[in-house]
Amino acid sequence: MESGALVSSEKEGQQGASYTYWVRKITGDAAPLPVPRKLTPEEVPPCQSQPATIGSAWNRAGTWEEKSLNNWATPRIKELLISVGSIPFSFGKAEVEDVTKCVGDAFMMIVRNKKRVGYTYELTLKVKGEWIIQGEKKLIEGHIDVPEFSFGELDDLQMDVRLREAGDILHQDRTQISNDLKLLLQPVREKLLQFEQELKDR
Repeated sequence: MESGALVSSEKEGQQGASYTYWVRKITGDAAPLPVPRKLTPEEVPPCQSQPATIGSAWNRAGTWEEKSLNNWATPRIKELLISVGSIPFSFGKAEVEDVTKCVGDAFMMIVRNKKRVGYTYELTLKVKGEWIIQGEKKLIEGHIDVPEFSFGELDDLQMDVRLREAGDILHQDRTQISNDLKLLLQPVREKLLQFEQELKDR
């Protein structure tokens, strides 16, 4: 049991200055002091829980982090472009046979606990196709160069066509073939838009 008493005291040499304090006495049958215990997850108030963060474990504050995604992005771009398939034209058809150049960078950044992605690439596509020229079926091969393009800039995508030399094809026919191959721009753009969406979803 607990009991106490008020005690007054007057300091020497300070007339009228006194103070009062409480003297606490604890007897043997007093209640024991509370023992600390760990709260269960259900007992922790919501305000004490840690906010969700993205990025690496070392960057809990989500201040700044940049991660290269090249190991995924470069093979994925090639895979998507080769899957374009055969595209028909007025006097022929063509397809992307290979991606001979795929140079650039794709990355993810964490800035103030917000994710941002981006990329910059240059491409060269090896193409082949068949055209009816002067009544004969001709096998045509060439390359399409796609100059540097970046995230969010696919509306401005451009192509430069280089046909393999073939002496039996007239200049006017080569011009028509080059114009036909530029029609690959739209399906290529659609595949790159798919890549861009997959990049944002990572």
